[in-house]
Amino acid sequence: MKVIRLDSEERRRAIIEAALPLFARKGFAGTTTKEIAEQAHVSEALVFKHFPSKQALYQAIMLSGSDGDPAFERLDALPASTEGLVTMIHMMVTYFLRPDIENSVDPCIRIRLKMNSFLEDGEFVRLAAEWVTHRIYPKFAACFEAARQSGDLVASPAAPSNLFWFSEHLATMLATVHLPTQRTIPYEGPAEAIVEHAVWFILRGLGLKDTAILNYVRPAQTCVQPTLLSQPH
Repeated sequence: MKVIRLDSEERRRAIIEAALPLFARKGFAGTTTKEIAEQAHVSEALVFKHFPSKQALYQAIMLSGSDGDPAFERLDALPASTEGLVTMIHMMVTYFLRPDIENSVDPCIRIRLKMNSFLEDGEFVRLAAEWVTHRIYPKFAACFEAARQSGDLVASPAAPSNLFWFSEHLATMLATVHLPTQRTIPYEGPAEAIVEHAVWFILRGLGLKDTAILNYVRPAQTCVQPTLLSQPH
């Protein structure tokens, strides 16, 4: 095997980029450090030097592509408001279903990592959930509370954190069923329409009132006619 001379940061990046598709395809248990080293064109000893444990490599994979990602910068800039909540949900669904326009790192690989993790020990999912709880959830909580104080939400028996995870799970599952190249679920409409309908579905589930949806979500964006929202229930 030819070993390419790289600096320390380049080696780390090469190892992460090599491990991602291998873990996504074969799972952690089915992937060897020898395979990762060969794919990254580094020695196996260097893999252990940079990532002495599975947790260390998983954490690096989760952070890869996040630092400096414009999507996270826009997330941080969102105001704590009803409009911020709507925008955040739209960003989350788009992130999973339209990676071509929302982020530079294909989330399909991470979806496959999650699926394999569920079938193994769940460690990657637990670490990912911890990261999301500390990195993403606080913005959701602030926006949700602002929407509640503004009177834009109906009361719900569910904790805001559970509502957040319900929303994330829907977006993740939508991405999962779109992983095969051949369509598996007979959704109606193009990808952009499915995104907008999922956003509308989640906002309703969060308890956002119809008036707030009409105020903060453009009709063309939701693909939902305003008359449908104004009908009595």
